[in-house]
Amino acid sequence: MSPNVPPATPRFAEPVASYATYADAEKAVSVLAESGFPVGGVTIVAGDLRFVEQVTGRRSFGAAALDAAPIGAVTGALVGFLLGVFNQIAPLSTGLALAFWGLLLGALFGALVGVFGHALAGRRRDFSSMATLDAGRYDVMAPANVAGEARRMLASPRAA
Repeated sequence: MSPNVPPATPRFAEPVASYATYADAEKAVSVLAESGFPVGGVTIVAGDLRFVEQVTGRRSFGAAALDAAPIGAVTGALVGFLLGVFNQIAPLSTGLALAFWGLLLGALFGALVGVFGHALAGRRRDFSSMATLDAGRYDVMAPANVAGEARRMLASPRAA
């Protein structure tokens, strides 16, 4: 299993404690680890999830162009540089010159694509926003065969 892929919640895991914040749940797992508990099967599961979208402002054609222009500029500069590097006569200077022109033309093209995309959306989405997931609780789960021990460890006065 890749170290970047989080493991699935064990099928026979039981909740041992619930917390209002992720930091508190993380602290509980640290308490278990410091007490010598085998934390390899412990998971923190977010519950009562809510999708929260915070409106940050009105979305105009200018904002759409400004949002898309940097993406086009970076893409244009990269493509221009790569095309120039393969030049047989002066690869570095040609690459830098084409990167510069790619940057300018890419920004212009990106801005046009942003404006066009905003026009296609019509009046359906005339605002910009930031979306997050908000959890109401965080459950610390442990395998069923050691869940009782984890509960006792977290309930002890020194765990607080």
